[in-house]
Amino acid sequence: MPTNLPPEYHEAEKQYRAATSPAEKITRLEELIGTIPKHKGTDKIRADLRRRLSKLKSAAQSKKSLGRQESAYRIDKEGAGQVVVIGPANVGKSALVAALTNATPEVADFPFTTWTPTPGMMRMENIQVQLIDTPPLNREYMEAEMLDLIRRADLILLVVDLQTDPVQQLEETVELLAEHRIVPRHLEDRYPQQRGLTFIPFLVLVNKSDDEGSDEDFEIFCELLEDDWPLLPLSATTGRNLELLKQTVFELLEVIRIYSKTPGKEPDFTAPFVMKRGGTVEDFAGKIHKDFVDSLKLARIWGDGVYDGQPVGRDHALHDGDVVELHTQ
Repeated sequence: MPTNLPPEYHEAEKQYRAATSPAEKITRLEELIGTIPKHKGTDKIRADLRRRLSKLKSAAQSKKSLGRQESAYRIDKEGAGQVVVIGPANVGKSALVAALTNATPEVADFPFTTWTPTPGMMRMENIQVQLIDTPPLNREYMEAEMLDLIRRADLILLVVDLQTDPVQQLEETVELLAEHRIVPRHLEDRYPQQRGLTFIPFLVLVNKSDDEGSDEDFEIFCELLEDDWPLLPLSATTGRNLELLKQTVFELLEVIRIYSKTPGKEPDFTAPFVMKRGGTVEDFAGKIHKDFVDSLKLARIWGDGVYDGQPVGRDHALHDGDVVELHTQ
């Protein structure tokens, strides 16, 4: 049965998807439910959204009741991916997160100023990625919950200080993580028979590469490494290569941005749906609403490898920047 959702629904849905905090999500979802006309065609959608609202309110109430007992390391994923920033003490992790996000971790020239993880949102064009600043990795004391936070990450940014023995910093950090069965994904071939390991994509950020004068030091660092590593020289102080970092993080997360289009209207390019690379039209329909998967008749696509408005089936693979217009039965 047709749903006949009004334009106000799509605008409210955009606001809901853009919400970042639980409280804002609850408010936006209540507004979204209020835009849906009440008839048999929308019964399932309204019921699903009410269940979602109930879960959000229950989760918020549960967090409030836990109070101080709630772990600081249990951080809900937000945005296009959760990226955890790790490294030894005093390499500039907090300064880097502060330069890239809205977070305000304590930044100082002395070590161990960060005692709990601090999340912030990094904007990359029209999407946001969650960065989490973390306490320094320390062999003498390692929080089990810190290790769990690393294991849950979509990507690890390992920060080293170009001016203070970066080779040793990298090697000791990787060794410490390996002792806790956390391994960079590009080294996975070294562990063909071992089970119980967590393989995560890594990017090594060589901080304090402030200008071109430090390029020679960076080249020497690269030559001293025994393994091939994905490396990016940058500076939290001068801002060098921070924009390149954003683009690199987007590529390593292996996500794509898909834009929804209502028939007869222009697409909204301000709030894309974020999907894993390789996602299909059917996957996209499910992200909008699970009922759309069953009722999907066809889709029209504007984007990579198709002519404008080309009809495609539910198994059509989408690409970053595609515009999708869903047609249901």
